[in-house]
Amino acid sequence: MAPKKTALKEYPREELAAQPIGAWTGQAYRLVTDALRAQLAQEDLTQPHWWTLNHVAGSPGQWTRAALVERLARYDDLGTDFDTVFDDLAGRGWLHEEAGALTLTAAGEEGRLRARDRNLRVHRRMHEGVDEADFVTTIEVLRRMVANLGGDGDLPG
Repeated sequence: MAPKKTALKEYPREELAAQPIGAWTGQAYRLVTDALRAQLAQEDLTQPHWWTLNHVAGSPGQWTRAALVERLARYDDLGTDFDTVFDDLAGRGWLHEEAGALTLTAAGEEGRLRARDRNLRVHRRMHEGVDEADFVTTIEVLRRMVANLGGDGDLPG
């Protein structure tokens, strides 16, 4: 059952323009991350598990543990020991390592697809009532703000 849409109170543009972006992005980050983590937890996964599954699925046999840790650590706010994540996925029979190269097994791909479907539910809920053009504008504005403050405004890849 889809959650009931909440009507938003209307405010003048000047009042909206004066809002603290850090407070709003912080609250959005916490709510989005908590919702995604809750869905992944139903599969006994963490975000680092999810990131690993997606990266390995996207480039089978191209990732080593070290390269994947270097890529994923920048997104981690949990102090994750990625070797534990890799070992857990291998122990489930989801991740195979041969000559240092990581690939997903059929069971790993099945698990990744289940987790993807759970994450998509969160994304659909989050995007309710948000026009695609508005979403794109929001991402562009946030990218610009990140770059203005010395961060990497490029899309993660």
